[in-house]
Amino acid sequence: MGVDSAGQTLMDNPHFIILGNEKGGTGKSTLAMHVIVHLLHQGRSVGVIDLDSRQKSLTRYLDNRKAFSEEHGLHLAMPEYTVVERSAEDSVRVMEDEERAWLEQAIRSMNTDFILIDCPGNDTWLSRVAHTYADTLLTPINDSFVDLDLIGQVTADGSKVIKLNYYSELVWDCRKARNMNDKESTDWVVTRNRLASLTSRNNRRVERALESLKRKINFRVVPGLSERVIYRELFLKGLTMMDFGKVQQIGKMQLSHVTARKEIRALVEALNLPLD
Repeated sequence: MGVDSAGQTLMDNPHFIILGNEKGGTGKSTLAMHVIVHLLHQGRSVGVIDLDSRQKSLTRYLDNRKAFSEEHGLHLAMPEYTVVERSAEDSVRVMEDEERAWLEQAIRSMNTDFILIDCPGNDTWLSRVAHTYADTLLTPINDSFVDLDLIGQVTADGSKVIKLNYYSELVWDCRKARNMNDKESTDWVVTRNRLASLTSRNNRRVERALESLKRKINFRVVPGLSERVIYRELFLKGLTMMDFGKVQQIGKMQLSHVTARKEIRALVEALNLPLD
């Protein structure tokens, strides 16, 4: 449940899912889209707010879905969605007030079970505000120490934490702000995304490093999605692995597609979202 800048409750019942990590190329839009469609197929209503007003990757994914559905006379499940633009004001104070007001207005306009907010892959004022709403904060990272470095620095073997880095500090500050506002806690979930099919020495080191970091910072690690060509192909049609069997235009489901759907279902189940 979110609280606006005046201390008033914004919504009575939605669960806020925030996608954030301050780094591009982690498959965030693909991950978000699959979580959205999975929830829709569970009969849940979903509102989507895109804060990346420059790239709008998730919005373009949803636009593609809408266009494909109309072109083929389909009735694909769709969320409500909107983009919150960046303010053009010169004054920092005025800019921040304007952007916060636009975000609050977008939230108020959505009467849905879930509100998913997709943050840009960099540190912005609006992204920080969005993090304070998080019931579930989902952070995808690639199996790379470059990505892991956003959360914290570890020793070369990944066994010990040297120090926490700026994104962890951001999340810590936002968690405190949320707890002060409405006494609720944020479930921070990190997922290793775009995983290679074969386990390598680097994979094991990253896994060990995450284990060290999560004990220090208090986040959970859940299974992510493997690197698959099909995800890139589905983007142009606005489709997901969850649409196989419902949309004939995708083609026949292969064994690898079945495996991919199991990954998605395992991910959503591990998020412990309020689906009952």
